[in-house]
Amino acid sequence: MIGKLNLYLYLMILLLINIEKTYAQSPDYLMRLGNKYYQEQKYEEAIDTYKKILSQGYESSALYYNLGNSYFRLGKLGYAILNYEKALKLSPGDEDVNYNLKIANARTVDRITELPKLFIVQWWEILITSLSLNNWALLTIVFYILLLSCIGIYLLSRKVSLQKFAYYTGIISIVIFLFTSAILISRYNYEKTRNYGILLEPSYTVKVAPDYRSNDAFVIHEGIKFIVEDHVNNWSKIRLADGKVGWLPDKVFEKI
Repeated sequence: MIGKLNLYLYLMILLLINIEKTYAQSPDYLMRLGNKYYQEQKYEEAIDTYKKILSQGYESSALYYNLGNSYFRLGKLGYAILNYEKALKLSPGDEDVNYNLKIANARTVDRITELPKLFIVQWWEILITSLSLNNWALLTIVFYILLLSCIGIYLLSRKVSLQKFAYYTGIISIVIFLFTSAILISRYNYEKTRNYGILLEPSYTVKVAPDYRSNDAFVIHEGIKFIVEDHVNNWSKIRLADGKVGWLPDKVFEKI
């Protein structure tokens, strides 16, 4: 009898230890731990803890925002901007992320004058990037379901007033559904074709060809954002906002 009790006690302790270990690696626990390190100004520890969450396949705007803040406190401007941009990709309208990104960008060395765009192009880009891809998809699904519901009510209802309501609501729904569908497709293509990168080195000389021995094109500095247009043997072709084009080795930057 005593032997069985000892065995049960041993198994119970083993179970509690495993539960504690599992909880200690959960994203919620790690997030709180990372925040605690950040508040204690232990920024290196906070970064390591936040990265453990990412290594488990979890990501969120808040996680990238906290990671960006930790890098910013350490003076690693490139990594800070990279993570703020990743946070904005998931939550485009986040005011805190936008504010901190502006502060970080204000500390970069390069001042790039962006090539002017047509008003309609600029307006369209602002519109499609105002929400994340997932949010546009959710909005489209909502109006699709609303449209189907209106069709169902119109066909099944015997009340004329309800049929009229379903008819006009259905017309509005189909217009909004087509509009959000168009934006959703544009947003998808935008993300697929616009591969942005952030320079992580303090400064780097961009080459005119994917070769260290090729001529220098221009110099860029930490935190600058550019479009990645092509890739050849661990080199990437980049384009700055002012239209300058050159090649960088992949190891000096990271895609957003």
